[in-house]
Amino acid sequence: MLIDLRSDTVTRPTPGMKEAMFTAPVGDDVFGEDPTVNALEDKIAKLFGMEAALFCPSGTMTNQIAIRLHTGPQREVICHQHSHIYLYEGGGIMANSLASVKLLSGDLGKITAAQVAESINPDDVHAPETTLVSLENTMNKGGGSIYTLDEIKPIHVLCKEKGIKLHLDGARLFNALVETGESPADWGAHFDTISICLSKGLGCPIGSVLLGSKADIKRARKVRKVFGGGMRQAGFLAAAGIYALDHQVERLKEDHERARALGEMLSKLPVVSEIFPVATNIVIARLEGTTPEEFMKKLAEQHIKSVKFGKDLVRFVTHLDFGDEHLEEFGKRIGKI
Repeated sequence: MLIDLRSDTVTRPTPGMKEAMFTAPVGDDVFGEDPTVNALEDKIAKLFGMEAALFCPSGTMTNQIAIRLHTGPQREVICHQHSHIYLYEGGGIMANSLASVKLLSGDLGKITAAQVAESINPDDVHAPETTLVSLENTMNKGGGSIYTLDEIKPIHVLCKEKGIKLHLDGARLFNALVETGESPADWGAHFDTISICLSKGLGCPIGSVLLGSKADIKRARKVRKVFGGGMRQAGFLAAAGIYALDHQVERLKEDHERARALGEMLSKLPVVSEIFPVATNIVIARLEGTTPEEFMKKLAEQHIKSVKFGKDLVRFVTHLDFGDEHLEEFGKRIGKI
């Protein structure tokens, strides 16, 4: 049994999802004629109480489209220094939008309204114009940490007062929502744009959706085109997204429970000095007396896959294809290390 905990992107479609994909009615989405893509976009827009949505191949693309909408040359985005949009999207902020970035620090990858207020550039010829704040929920580098609406609201109010757009990289937003009990519509009311990834915890083979106003999504279609993201009979993929929203959201709680159990197992190893607080499905272990490479090699010998996440950090992510039998086997195998 291979135990692959590198990411929740390693999941494969369930039988029910495959059936939905195989039977989906399709058309040419670039012409706006794929009924299943249209249905997915309409469904998720209504779920979040937002006007429109755009189906794209990846979360990197939806994030980068949003940044392109809200920034540009001589403009700046404020985000946490560990944000996915900054660390893991190939320098796209500069390459795609020619924008500057202001990086903030914060506990478990989160920032506050007070920090944002201090970081907004003055109306000065020497400084780029601050036009966007980007947040991430859950926060990958924060060990799956969760922003709550109470933390978001003052940032939202500040951005409205200052005329600054607010974007959410919600790659794992549903992981947060099943924990907090907050509604998607409440989150939609606080952001100008939201990126939702379907190919992580929701278990789709591909795809993310960008949510926003009708005007922003109309512009986003043009940006998607120039990014090379126009797809034709994409309904086969969109059907997976519809199925996931209908059947695979509440089960995310199971991933979280297994992640907490996995964290407990890892915490008992002599080489593990710290486990980040396990809020959702991400477990980050800090090592002492060994390196991530050495530790991961020993894990690999037990057919366990993980990823290096810093000079002394290793990450594990639970997901749809990691069940109770895998968790039990994981416990047995790390006991041999």
